Amino acid sequence: MINITVKLFAQYRENRFKVESRTYAEGITAGDIIEELGVTKVLPLGVLMVNSRHEKEEYHLKDGDTLALFPKVGGG
Repeated sequence: MINITVKLFAQYRENRFKVESRTYAEGITAGDIIEELGVTKVLPLGVLMVNSRHEKEEYHLKDGDTLALFPKVGGG
């Protein structure tokens, strides 16, 4: 098992959490967590960062990683 810190931003926080430590099985990807949380049902994913670095949904998380999820936002 690995410990991951998940941070949600903007509308992804609504009815959820801002920051939460979670335990997952080894081999989990960022995309697996996105799917589990269902955040893309609210808004499409804008930015995915692991340990303050841009990553893809296929990224395999490691113990102690911090996953940050930002929705795509519009504006002018």
